[in-house]
Amino acid sequence: MKEKAENLVWRSLLYVPANNPKFIGKAHTRGADAIILDLEDSVPQSERPAARAGLADAARSVAQNGADVLVRINRPLQEAVLDIEAAVMPEVAAFFVAKSESAEHLRLLEEVVEARENALGLPSGHTGFVPMVETASAFFRMAEIAGALTRNVALTLGGEDFALDNRMVPDGETLFLPNQEIVYAARTAGIVPLGTFGTVADFQDLDAYRESARKARRYGFEGSSCIHPGVVPVLNEEFAPSLEEIDHAERVVAAYEKSVADGVGAITVDGKMIDVPVAIRAQNLLNRARAIEARRK
Repeated sequence: MKEKAENLVWRSLLYVPANNPKFIGKAHTRGADAIILDLEDSVPQSERPAARAGLADAARSVAQNGADVLVRINRPLQEAVLDIEAAVMPEVAAFFVAKSESAEHLRLLEEVVEARENALGLPSGHTGFVPMVETASAFFRMAEIAGALTRNVALTLGGEDFALDNRMVPDGETLFLPNQEIVYAARTAGIVPLGTFGTVADFQDLDAYRESARKARRYGFEGSSCIHPGVVPVLNEEFAPSLEEIDHAERVVAAYEKSVADGVGAITVDGKMIDVPVAIRAQNLLNRARAIEARRK
């Protein structure tokens, strides 16, 4: 699954309540790289059976313009099993696994997913996992959770629930440390870190959201979920290299390749020394830009 994670382009992941036909019907027009059909917090428990029953139609609807389809499943095991039985299907690429608590928790869910994939004739591992770290105890198992399964493709912090469990006010300052740890745990496991340094609930101030996303990208995040479609263009822009960055990276890579061919040691581009880490970082940026462009096409 590491190869699958390396090819992910999920700059923006828009939550859509799986029980809301109006939002589902418009989701494919929002420009998000991925749509998360939510069966958890945004859907009252009494409405979840109907939401599960309509999941296949919802998945086809939100995928019309090429967005990847994800489903957020519940934590109580009884609810999670019902969600999995309804949500494993060819159209669903991955599950956001709410309140992931440990490697054992994920392995238990994987057994249910694997059985469902087999029953439907889907390849083993078809359904990726995005564990959500949302409790104090899960924080201390973050690396274990990230590396628990080969089907893990990304890792994220559930900021609101994490703050609640720790009796904190959820904001960029209080969530900075756990989000930074998300990056380290995800990169160690070879999967993608998702998130910003604020919370998905803070969507009205787009300038602040933009700054949070820009900072998150500098710290290694590759995208983030959001609950309002107005945030999608901000995330798509901020989690993509700018034209200036691409131009600089192209010149760095070209200069470095020439220096290697010429047997030259230290070189500079725009007054800054270029060595191996700088050249690799530039190449990674160009690879990312190409992947985003391929997704647009």
